[in-house]
Amino acid sequence: MNDSEEIAFHLHLVSDSTAETVSSVARASIAQFDNVEVEEHTWPLVRTKAQVDKVLKGIRETGGFVMYTMADKHLRKHLKKNCEEMGIPCISAIARMINSLSEYMDRKTTFHKPGRQHELDEDYFNRVEAINFALVHDDGQSVWDLEEADVVLIGASRTSKSPTSMYLAYRGFRAANVPYVSGVPLPDIVHKLKKPLVIGLTISPDVLVQIRKNRLLSLNENNPTDYTDIDRVKDELVEVRRIFTKNNWPVIDVTRRSVEETTANIIQMYEKRKYMQEKEKVSS
Repeated sequence: MNDSEEIAFHLHLVSDSTAETVSSVARASIAQFDNVEVEEHTWPLVRTKAQVDKVLKGIRETGGFVMYTMADKHLRKHLKKNCEEMGIPCISAIARMINSLSEYMDRKTTFHKPGRQHELDEDYFNRVEAINFALVHDDGQSVWDLEEADVVLIGASRTSKSPTSMYLAYRGFRAANVPYVSGVPLPDIVHKLKKPLVIGLTISPDVLVQIRKNRLLSLNENNPTDYTDIDRVKDELVEVRRIFTKNNWPVIDVTRRSVEETTANIIQMYEKRKYMQEKEKVSS
């Protein structure tokens, strides 16, 4: 095929998360080629065999090329096996997709053009996926799949849960955070987590009150509320501390810690836990 001729094809982007990574990879890869018209079909949050079957139905209708980011090896195998039977290329988004696309379209890449050469390494895309995970699981969202997290942070409002989650994500850890609201039980799944390291975050009542007051001022809210009442805040911190103790979760006091320091401490705890788990496997 002549590289000057225009080519058009369907591109299916399959992900068990937001599909941001696979979309970014696909666009960066397509940018390596001239005269290419692509119709994208994005399939996010594909986490069951039934959902994969729905994707396969769509792929079967249009044909094309399939890229995916999926953690579950059984779902990956199911997707790849069926695509193979249909004669449709199906690759991981962090595999050598540019070479695969080049072979599929019988066209050479144009790395000599300015702005087209990007470093697409696995570490980079792991961080992107971790950031997407943190965004989707911020402030108690998407609790049904918390077991997929590396770290889950629990704490009262304004105890640096969200920024710490994002900083962990930047370091490549899948972090989620769940807020504690006085008088409201935490989701049941939180108490049953096995894989993630669950950590409680606490803070000085006086400091927390000041942080919350500053937050309300930034929202032009000046009326006194229980949210900033020192006695209520003290009670709230005592309540959540009891939950930490009951579940035997490690606790970090963020009063005099920067987000970077808290994150470093969490990573240290995570690596120590991982080491001890691996040691137990070897000895058993």
